[in-house]
Amino acid sequence: MQIGELSRKTGCNIETIRYYERIGLLPKPARSGSYRSYAPADVQRLQFVRRARELGFTLDEIRALLALALAPTDSCEPARDLAAAHLKHVRGKIADLRRMERVLSNAVRACDSEIDGGCPIIAALSQ
Repeated sequence: MQIGELSRKTGCNIETIRYYERIGLLPKPARSGSYRSYAPADVQRLQFVRRARELGFTLDEIRALLALALAPTDSCEPARDLAAAHLKHVRGKIADLRRMERVLSNAVRACDSEIDGGCPIIAALSQ
């Protein structure tokens, strides 16, 4: 299949597919004349990459997961360790977002109460 069909099958932008090829997440496809020619395995690999990106894995983490997928063993410990480290990072982001929510919520609530002395939102951003 050509790149347009791969894009439609995976929902991945054509430029993103080309980028993933340049950085090695997707192998360079065979060529049929001047056209790239993709195989069903490329669809599966690109779907793997997209799902991993949707979960917030970095490109380096995805590279590591792809390497683990290509060299399966009886143990999933390396993949578990990578996912556990990513989960810790995600939980840290969630905690940061909750702190941001509290600050913004307090600022909006203070603004709604129309307290004199300036805008609480501007004051919160100025601190």
